[in-house]
Amino acid sequence: MSSRISTTRVHEAGIETLQKRQTELADAQERLTSGKRVAKASDDPAAAARAERALAGEMRAQTSERAVEASRTAMSLSETAMGDVVELLQQAREAMVAAGNASYTDNERKGLAEKLTSIRQQLLSVANRTDGAGSFLFGGQGAGAAPFVDAAGGVQYRGIAGERRTEPATDLPLTINGDGVFMTSLTGNGVFQTSAAAGVTQAWIDNGQVSDPSALTGSTYTLQFSVAAGATTYAVLENGLPTAVTAAPYVSGRDITVDGQTFRISGAPASGDQFTVQPSTATLSVFDTLDRAIGQLGTPSRTAAQIAQGNTDALRDIDQSMSQLQGARAAAGEMLVRIDSETGRLADQKLANQSERSRAEDLDMTDAISKFQSLQTGYDAALKSYSMVQRLSLFQYLNT
Repeated sequence: MSSRISTTRVHEAGIETLQKRQTELADAQERLTSGKRVAKASDDPAAAARAERALAGEMRAQTSERAVEASRTAMSLSETAMGDVVELLQQAREAMVAAGNASYTDNERKGLAEKLTSIRQQLLSVANRTDGAGSFLFGGQGAGAAPFVDAAGGVQYRGIAGERRTEPATDLPLTINGDGVFMTSLTGNGVFQTSAAAGVTQAWIDNGQVSDPSALTGSTYTLQFSVAAGATTYAVLENGLPTAVTAAPYVSGRDITVDGQTFRISGAPASGDQFTVQPSTATLSVFDTLDRAIGQLGTPSRTAAQIAQGNTDALRDIDQSMSQLQGARAAAGEMLVRIDSETGRLADQKLANQSERSRAEDLDMTDAISKFQSLQTGYDAALKSYSMVQRLSLFQYLNT
């Protein structure tokens, strides 16, 4: 039994075929124009998901790149600022070396004190420097106002100790802990601190050095001097208690060693004069160092021993502050190197995500052009065949 196909059905089937081929050709043309094989998720759900994941990774990399650039700017400005501070402290050191000149008068030392005052003001300005966008370079974890305030008792740090950092993926600093840079250098020589008691006018003590690290106890020692019958002796107390050293003979400028700590006392101590040797602490402020130096240089009628002691202490404390700043500056420089490395890593990560996204959704142009030409040829053939079939009907046959 054979089936019969009406003329109308033949025409409808032809139109459906033409419409289908026209749609396919239009889709192929749209893909060629956009360069995308996957324009919407329904084109290829798996590829669309891959492209979406790659796009998210690319966006994360771009966000991290912005954070890294912010860190680069902050560290570069901070490194420059700390370089300026080191230069200012070098000028202060030169002033203190000059103040040790025995021929200087009180007025000349007062002039050096004024120079140190100017240096101090410049240093405070640098410590409160911003990044140009309102954030303080040395504001720590946050400071709505200038982190360093010149108060009645000296400069105080009003910021929040610590650092602001970028997101965990990069974890780079956006600020420097100003408290650690300017306010917490180690006192003394970094292991112990020597000092003369108030009222000592004819003798001074140097900074000392560690002669036997294994003998250090962490105790505080006091040297008490006595003068009798023209002989000067000293006794050593440990944490305020007597030791075996009770009447040691004193010789000006000779090394004195106490439990691994060696130092020299020079001059002519008077009976009752005391000198202290105590462990270093991280409490040295660069501003307090300058304030003490300014106060000493501005004090008239000091003895040669008092001038020597003041200069020795000031130079020691300036050197310790410079060492702290140079260490912080070196750390900022190392961070800039790490930032360069992080920039390269993020660029590679972004490129990898772009490549993955391209593989997932981009069109193979050579293959696409070949398919488009094939579809075009097929559409032309369908048009011609439809045109020929359309002319084949019984009425047309009878009219011939």
